[in-house]
Amino acid sequence: MSRNKLLLALLGTSLLAGCAADYLNNYDTMTLASGDSQKANQLLQTVDPYNPASNNTKIEGNGARSVAVVQRSRTPPPPPPAPNITVNVGNSGSVTTQ
Repeated sequence: MSRNKLLLALLGTSLLAGCAADYLNNYDTMTLASGDSQKANQLLQTVDPYNPASNNTKIEGNGARSVAVVQRSRTPPPPPPAPNITVNVGNSGSVTTQ
């Protein structure tokens, strides 16, 4: 059992040491994460960055179908039909009621 604890502690410290190594390295160079500042500034100063088609307010659709959907949502559905119940009364046979 102590061997497993030792291996677990060794694994944990090695993982933590690997993560901390990047913070301890101080470099005076550019990283791959640094972006293209000229392109970013150019995009910030663009007059109208939106797609011209986004100004189209005429959305095509089927009006009759939309009206039917709204009317169906406003009216409750009809109740289900009553089930047929068969009752045996003595020896006279069966009687079906609704």
